[in-house]
Parts: sequence; C-alpha cells; structure tokens
Amino acid sequence: MHPIWITTPITADLVRGALDLRHTERGVVPHRLPAWARAQNTDGQLAMVEAQPAGVRLALRTRATTVELDTLPTRYVYPGLPARPVGVYDLLVDGQLTDQASVTGGDTVTVDLTTGSSAHQPGPPGTIRFSGLPDRMKDLQIWLPHQETTELVALRTDAPVAPVPGEGRRVWLHHGSSISQGSNATSPTATWPVLAASLGDVELVNLGYGGSALLDPFTARTMRDTPADLISVKIGINLVNTDVMRLRAFAPAVHGFLDTIRDGHPTTPILVVSPIHCPIHEDTPGPGAFDLAALGAGQVRFRATGDPAERASGKLTLGVIRDELARITAQRAADDPHLHHLDGLDLYGEADFAELPLPDELHPDTAAHRRIAERFAERAFAPDGPFARR
Repeated sequence: MHPIWITTPITADLVRGALDLRHTERGVVPHRLPAWARAQNTDGQLAMVEAQPAGVRLALRTRATTVELDTLPTRYVYPGLPARPVGVYDLLVDGQLTDQASVTGGDTVTVDLTTGSSAHQPGPPGTIRFSGLPDRMKDLQIWLPHQETTELVALRTDAPVAPVPGEGRRVWLHHGSSISQGSNATSPTATWPVLAASLGDVELVNLGYGGSALLDPFTARTMRDTPADLISVKIGINLVNTDVMRLRAFAPAVHGFLDTIRDGHPTTPILVVSPIHCPIHEDTPGPGAFDLAALGAGQVRFRATGDPAERASGKLTLGVIRDELARITAQRAADDPHLHHLDGLDLYGEADFAELPLPDELHPDTAAHRRIAERFAERAFAPDGPFARR
C-alpha cells in the first residue's frame, strides 16, 4: 500500500546551518555565504565550497514513518584524479544516527586542472528515501552532504511536518578551512565541528570553506552579522598552502578580521584556533601542490613547494602562524576578556600524526576528525573553558 504523500515546501524555518536559500526553477540551494558576500567573491574555489552544505540540515518534527527528499547534486570530476566519494545524507531520529543514503543523477562539472577550464553537464534529480521510522512524534534531522552542492527539490512525507521549535540551545558560529568543512570525513555528521557541537550541546553554523579560510573581509562581515552565542575562527593552513600573503600582511589582517567580528559581537566569546599538525607545511612555506608521483599511482597527496629559507623574507609556515596567533590573541586579550586562544597542536599534534596520519598529507580521516572533536569539546566546553555555560 502506497503512502498518501504530503509535499511540504522547503522553507528557511525547516533548514538549519544555512545563511541563505537561493531559489531556482526547480527548488532551493542552501548557501553558507549571503548573496551580498557572494557578489563580492570572484574565486571559483570559494564559490564552489560555500555552496556545499557542510553543517546544513533539515530539521523536522513529525509522526511520519516515511520521508522522501528529491535533490539535485552537483558533482565535480577531475580527469586524472581518483573519483571523489558520492555525497552521503545522514538521518538522525531524536538526535541518534539512524540511517544513511545517497542519490543518483545530478549535474556534473568536469574540471581540467591543466587549463582551469570546466564543462557543465546537466542531469536529473535523485531521491533518497527513509522508511520504517517510529510511528510517534519525533524530531528528524537530515544532514546534507558536506562536500557536494545540493539543490533541494521536494520533500514528501506520509504525515505532516513542522519546524522543530527553538530549544534554547546556544548557537556556535565556526569558520575554518577544508578541515572544518569536513574533508576526508565519511559523512556529514562525522566531521569534527558537527561532532564537537553534539558533545557541547550547541547549534552549529559551520563556515568551514575548503581552501578558502583566507581572512576575507566579507567573511568577517558575514560573521559580524550572524547571530551567535559562541564564535571560533580556525586560521592558518589555507594562508600557507595558497601562499596568499606574507607575515607583514598577516598580523594586521587577523586584527582586522577580529575587529570586524567584534563590531557585531562585542562580548561574545571568541576562540582563535591555530593550525593542527601538518608535516608538509610545519616549516616549509607554500604554495601547496598535488604530489604528481602519487597521482601517477592513483593516489591524492599534497606537497609543499616553498623553500624553508623563504621564512626569512616573510613567507608563512604553520609554525610562524601559530606563534603569531598566540602573540596576537595574548595582546588583544589584555583588553578583551572574552577573547581566547587554542593551540591546534592540542587538538592534533605530532604524536597523533604518528598514530592517525593524514591520508593525503593534508586532511584528517574520520578517526582523526573524532579525536579533534573530542579534544575541542574537552577544552572549549569544559566548566572552565571559553565556551562554558555561564
């Protein structure tokens, strides 16, 4: 017997973790930068990753036993590189991971890494279906793939759905790199910010942008204007592997980024987090590049192409950035009691790399994401931590 379907429009009150819903001919695309900020961006990498819904989820209160969601993913293909994993949708029932699914179809963008050109091939939407759910009132969360642009086309259920009421949980606004977006984690709720948010019992807004944590002023203004009870900024790895600035520009840019956030959040706890351990860039500047020998063997690995001697002329390494962030936050904290610092090596250090190495020399795997999350929660949400409930 087929269920009697109820189709519910996908509106902002059903979506958490997105800063904007862009309406299209077929549905809505969640974005993690507002439209005005996207208009100021000219970088294709950031345009791609901010539209990948890391930390974005549908939150529904319903008696439905079956849920269907039509989506249109956009998948990127890089000839010569191993295929990227297909995006995963995680279903949580009353906070517990209950099921996972992926969709077929979708659009394909083929990118030629030698020329930078790309070709777009449209495809059909796909459908995920979760059935056999408990026949009682419950809260459902459908977490969207953290590294796959996802257009939400239609939501169908066999019982009415309503938004989950606000529960008074604090909102944690986090900004970081691909590690914060969730690179190499196997599913959206296996990324370290999502795990840490669960451990800290907070609502996450994840502004982790792969390759794009570059102290952009429009990102700082976005954070300034986004309601939040807790804020963290994880800065470093992208500044090194894009080789986007020198030491002379770095410190003023950090000050300016924090100043802008403070304009909208004058007393909100802000935690500045320095980079985790990454051997290729500890003492060697960028830019980073693919390891061509590894690619020839069918593996994705990264390497640093700079010269350690270039540190003398102001090139950035992770070691330099850690020292500067510690100095900057200590200087500012003298007048800002709500500003805090966390050394990234306390989250994942040299000993962790020996036990849980970075598979591609740059990004943690799922086990390392969990370790980073647990250590972040231990330090940030502890009774005497910067994110403790006061």
